[in-house]
Amino acid sequence: MTQVLIVDDEPNIVISLDFLMKQQGYVTTTAGDGRAALAEADRIKPDLVLLDITLPEMDGFQVCEQLRTGHGDHMKIIMLTARGREAEVAKGLALGANAYLTKPFSTRELVEKVHELLGDG
Repeated sequence: MTQVLIVDDEPNIVISLDFLMKQQGYVTTTAGDGRAALAEADRIKPDLVLLDITLPEMDGFQVCEQLRTGHGDHMKIIMLTARGREAEVAKGLALGANAYLTKPFSTRELVEKVHELLGDG
């Protein structure tokens, strides 16, 4: 079973992503802030993390960096954020994100990226 951790503080986005990932056959877990995301990642060891940047407690950049340090490269990370400036994209990728999608993104684009990273598309 492929585990996906959805990290966003906006409930409507969490609901949408949760539904979308379950439709694709993935097992999902959600977290609403950076600290909860790290705790869940340690608990479930997800295959993929969908990660917002603007989060309470600790931002997505910090979460991404800590996930890479603690879990290595096997965990795939897609940053999903409204923050799409070139410097932010570069920072996310430099900290270890495998992909960076700017909101609003198409569900098709996200699903294709998920399948590509997990090798199940």
